[in-house]
Amino acid sequence: MRALEVSISLVPCRLDLSPIFWFSEVSLNFMVAASGDRSPLQFQESNLQTFPPTDVKGKIAGSYQPPRDADDSFSKPGPGAQNGSLDGQAQGFGGWFNVVSYRPYFNVDTSDVLERIRDSFLPHKGDFVEKTNSNPDMYGPFWITTTLIFVTAALGNFAAYIAHKTSSTSDHWHYDINKVTWSASMFYGYIALVPLLLYFLLKYMGVSSSLVQLWCLYGYSLFIFIPASVLSVVPVEIFRWVIVGIAAVMSAIFLALNIRSHIKTASDRWFLVVTGSFLLQLGLALVMKLYFFTFTF
Repeated sequence: MRALEVSISLVPCRLDLSPIFWFSEVSLNFMVAASGDRSPLQFQESNLQTFPPTDVKGKIAGSYQPPRDADDSFSKPGPGAQNGSLDGQAQGFGGWFNVVSYRPYFNVDTSDVLERIRDSFLPHKGDFVEKTNSNPDMYGPFWITTTLIFVTAALGNFAAYIAHKTSSTSDHWHYDINKVTWSASMFYGYIALVPLLLYFLLKYMGVSSSLVQLWCLYGYSLFIFIPASVLSVVPVEIFRWVIVGIAAVMSAIFLALNIRSHIKTASDRWFLVVTGSFLLQLGLALVMKLYFFTFTF
């Protein structure tokens, strides 16, 4: 066995060293060629902490953009976030479809809304526009109008039920679901279209006005009709007329005096505008009384 190991160890082994000599020859030629230029070899510095690199070429890597919230600016308010202005608000026509654009018009708390409702019950002051000029809201008008829609529809049906039970008719009473549809169409249409038409009329007359301010004014002017609707459930017709009449006059005076204080010094035709607004408010109250709280059995 030892002889066998010796014979194996003595077997000659040939190594092919031609690749090594070829590589040495190429390296030597390269060093000789570069010996004429003594400038040091410089490598391009790369920033491995930046991803992706800014100098990456190619259609895929070159078109990459880092996310806008890659840093802590996502949690910071934008440049327009102070004093109720907009942060990140879309400019131009696209801003109308951006929910953020309407955020300043809902920037009120409970105390603000309650104070404005209280002012609507004091129509003789006529300073509602002046108080809300710096911060008109649409929160109060929206919920006031929505509440009025369901209150008039529900209590109108309840008043009809009471009138049916106190009458001598033997017919069965049915809930009128159409009152909800008519109520929504009437009040939403009134609160949206009438201030809009008034806004364009004032623009035509050369009076500077704010559409949001007019919506705010008209919205709070409707609040008094909510308690009037509650009291109109009483099955006494003359009492209903008195309640709705008082609410209509107070609401119309509140609206007319505030519009008058806003445009009296700006146009000579202010009386026509104020009278038209006053009569439209009375007409709304009349339609509400005749449709929701007048019954014949």
